[in-house]
Amino acid sequence: MAAYLIVDVDDLISRFSSRNMSVDLQELAVGLRGGAALAAGLVSVEKLRAVAVANWSTYRTQAGRPNPQFIFKAAGYDLCDVPVREALADVLIINYFSYDPDPIDELILATTSRDMLPLIRRIKRTRNTRVRMWGSEDVLQGTEFANQIIFQPLETLLGIKTNHVSVFIDFENIAISLAQNGYMLDIDRMISGFIAQARAYGSIVKMAAYAPWGTRGTLPPLVDSQGREVAEDVPSRLMLANIDPVFNLPGKNSADLRIARDVLMDASHPHSASDVYILASGDRDFSQVINSIVQSGKTVIIWGVRGSTSRQLANHPSVTLEYVEEFLNLSKYQESLAQTTSAEANDTEFLPSQWSSLVIQFDRLAKQLETQQLTLAELDRHLVQMGVVAQTERGDELIQQAISLGVLRQANNGKLSLNANHPIVEKTRVIAEAITRRVANTLMTRGWAYINYGFLLNGLAMERDITRPGMNQDDQWRSHWIDALVRERLLKRELMPHRNNPDDLVPVISLPPDIDLSEVARPPGDFLPPPLQNIADDWVHLPPNELAVRDPKAFNMAKRIVVSVEQFTSFRKFAWCPLGSLHKRLRPFDEDMAFQRAVEYLEAQGAVIVDEYRNPQSEFATKGISVLNASPLACDILAERDAFVRLLLRMYERNVVISAATVRHELEDETMDVALWMSIMETENVLNPVQGRSGQYSLFRTHHTVKMVAGDATSDKPSEA
Repeated sequence: MAAYLIVDVDDLISRFSSRNMSVDLQELAVGLRGGAALAAGLVSVEKLRAVAVANWSTYRTQAGRPNPQFIFKAAGYDLCDVPVREALADVLIINYFSYDPDPIDELILATTSRDMLPLIRRIKRTRNTRVRMWGSEDVLQGTEFANQIIFQPLETLLGIKTNHVSVFIDFENIAISLAQNGYMLDIDRMISGFIAQARAYGSIVKMAAYAPWGTRGTLPPLVDSQGREVAEDVPSRLMLANIDPVFNLPGKNSADLRIARDVLMDASHPHSASDVYILASGDRDFSQVINSIVQSGKTVIIWGVRGSTSRQLANHPSVTLEYVEEFLNLSKYQESLAQTTSAEANDTEFLPSQWSSLVIQFDRLAKQLETQQLTLAELDRHLVQMGVVAQTERGDELIQQAISLGVLRQANNGKLSLNANHPIVEKTRVIAEAITRRVANTLMTRGWAYINYGFLLNGLAMERDITRPGMNQDDQWRSHWIDALVRERLLKRELMPHRNNPDDLVPVISLPPDIDLSEVARPPGDFLPPPLQNIADDWVHLPPNELAVRDPKAFNMAKRIVVSVEQFTSFRKFAWCPLGSLHKRLRPFDEDMAFQRAVEYLEAQGAVIVDEYRNPQSEFATKGISVLNASPLACDILAERDAFVRLLLRMYERNVVISAATVRHELEDETMDVALWMSIMETENVLNPVQGRSGQYSLFRTHHTVKMVAGDATSDKPSEA
């Protein structure tokens, strides 16, 4: 049986030193060899091939200290000298594994480094070969060996005492200090950096981050690794990383007092107190707390921000000072400017942030003052008044960061203006205008006082202005932006009793009283002409031919609705069609809320009935629509459909190629809209595009509607001939 123990001496000594752990190397060497023989099931340690690998020359000049080379040699190890660490695997392969004819049965690597992983890939193994890694932390995660190699904590195996570490982070202080130094606060990097640095001192038993979580405007913008602001998600992200997000009221003293109390309480328990206390803050108010901990024999580490840490803390003789910017690996706003300005081509989800709040409130104040430029003081006061930031100091920081990011521009006279070409500015404006315009248009068209929240979500799904990469992706995205505009006071959200159950309150959206409905509802250039603003007031007296002139989009949609509903109900032998499913089917053709207007017009003309029907598949009623075939308007639309289908049948029987051009040539009624009816037939699956022949279609001869018009309809489910 071939069993090997490879001890990475350089890595182990470095790890123990970084954690301030005093380890007897003689005990370590003997314990590793004996433990490896036992784990491999060998009858004697002599059956184990133990190799100690290191750059041995680094230990020869350490006067007064035991030489690890002599210690491991005396403990029965082969010594492998590797001056260049990059050649670690190659040296081991050449010296120990190239000439061994037997495959490895047991391989134990004592290391906390991935430098050994190439060795595992290259040695000769069998199906039953067992590989273990003994180290201070599991570095196998994220590699192909994560589920193949057995990882075991080295300290636990050898009974080495590990320092217990408690970390208390004044998150508000650290975040603001970093932001003032121009750093972009990537919460993912901050969390991983805090944890990695704390682990260097031992085993983490407690981590807590103190801030006024959930209080808008108290913290600088916090982003994730993709640059999206995630301020509201930070507490949950901290909890997932086993960091306790502790709430404190805004303001320096609130966090200081809470942290001081928790640290002293933790250190006062003789049996559960940690060995190392890390305080992430630059405030001098912690001096007394530090003195108390040091007197009890504990190690104190201070994490501060360079230039923002008090001299009293920095010069304290009993603490170690580390600067967080040196191990958090954060980028500065200027460094990310080029990447941000190219975000238009990036399909990363664009979510509301403090930057979008700044854009919206800048535009709002500029409109009130009838100007394109604002002074810093004017914008600062407005941001505090609207709740974007909690205090003017935070407003100053946010504005300076926006200037660094390129969202704001500052003229020579000190006045500020928005950079209209910046992706954040451009996208925020498009989204805010599209959502508020749809709310206003719906309220005006329908004469409502408010819109159901779910109804608005469905409507925004069809909003073409925000159908762009990273935008309008799903209901959650739309909900984020609706809620953001409520916070910015562009929309108003209330809870109203449900019409069927007054005890059930449902969210509704309207416009605040200070916003002019008619001004917000001003349509874009391709929207309906002004005479249509009040057309819904007199749907009953508007004949179809006049609707076709004044609102062609609603007129065409009305034909689609009647045809689609009639086909669905007659084929399935249902009395009604789910309105939501119908809308989803016709959504590609719904421009400027044409579907809503068409349904209202058909209702007013008595061509359809919209009601709530009992759904056998649900305990709740479903809103549905049915066609009244006896109504003159429905009869005219269905007669036009039948005439078009009969034309297609004649062409089919004569083997005439079906295309828009040939249909127009065969058509006797020159007033018929060929493009519309070709589109309707394709939507309803009556016509199917011919592959490889652009613009040509095949008739689905056994389609339910085609068979019905031809006079040979059956109850069988259609199948293509």
